[in-house]
Amino acid sequence: MRGRPTIGVTTQTLEASSELPRCWVMSQRYVQVLVSAGAVPWLVPLFEGDEVLLRAIYDHLDGVFLPGGVDMDPASYGEARDEKCGRTDSARDWAELTLTRWAIADGKPLLAVCRGLQVINVAAGGTLYQDLSACRAGSDKHDYFPKPGIYGRDRISHAVRVAEGTRLAELLEEEWVPVNSMHHQGIKTLGENLVASAFSPDGLIEGIESPDDRFMVGVQWHPEDLADKDAQARALFDAFIDAAIEYRTAQEAQAGAASLPQAAGVRRR
Repeated sequence: MRGRPTIGVTTQTLEASSELPRCWVMSQRYVQVLVSAGAVPWLVPLFEGDEVLLRAIYDHLDGVFLPGGVDMDPASYGEARDEKCGRTDSARDWAELTLTRWAIADGKPLLAVCRGLQVINVAAGGTLYQDLSACRAGSDKHDYFPKPGIYGRDRISHAVRVAEGTRLAELLEEEWVPVNSMHHQGIKTLGENLVASAFSPDGLIEGIESPDDRFMVGVQWHPEDLADKDAQARALFDAFIDAAIEYRTAQEAQAGAASLPQAAGVRRR
């Protein structure tokens, strides 16, 4: 397993019930697709406010994956809560925003889907629509949430237009890409130093990335549910794992170079 990169996967809080105590949970699907792409997954617990512990985990990671999930608290981007905003998870907001800001500062590879794209945007100073249907004039339907016999997670809901010259265009190799859609929030104002790389037919930003060579890619859809049959969806995960391996290799080379002067100064007896 030495050659496989370690990828952090954030979790979500499941409140206590009559059957279970309070838990941290995350869909196995994200983990399965990352493993099939070559990752060693590390599920990240949400010890809100414990930056020392989170940093200790982060320092062992070669990349960070931000999955889908509940809404972000509007307080994280300076807005009052609207009645259309759904359930939030303050511990998850804190952990993901902290990890994202560290990864951006360090150039550590980031891949984000659905909510994860929104986390990157907020970490970079952007804002969100708390509910597209209520807050964004002319918005198409985006909230095709799974319902038995009606919508499946792999349902293709619309296509996105991929911006020419972006990393996403290089990976997906098509201008228009069919995607699934399971979100009711989206990017309102784009964060600083982010490039909008994909758009839905109604103009909503559905892809973001870094303006430089660092691997930071966020998509509003759920490629993990398409990856078994869709080469374009798999390409996102494969490229992410490749970037994580490259990052780890560069870090190891840098650490080795830093130790050379000290080693050279040691005399043999």
